[in-house]
Amino acid sequence: MDSSHVSALQLKHAGIERQIHQELSRPMPDAAVIQALKKRKLRLKEEIVRF
Repeated sequence: MDSSHVSALQLKHAGIERQIHQELSRPMPDAAVIQALKKRKLRLKEEIVRF
């Protein structure tokens, strides 16, 4: 994979991180949403690490 693909993955990872923080800042965060976002973030991180 080229560096532009890795950069795109890193941007997606950062976007998911922002979504997690937004959800956590709500008065009643949805644990299921947070868990799903964290799983997506982890998959992206694993893909980034492979390259």
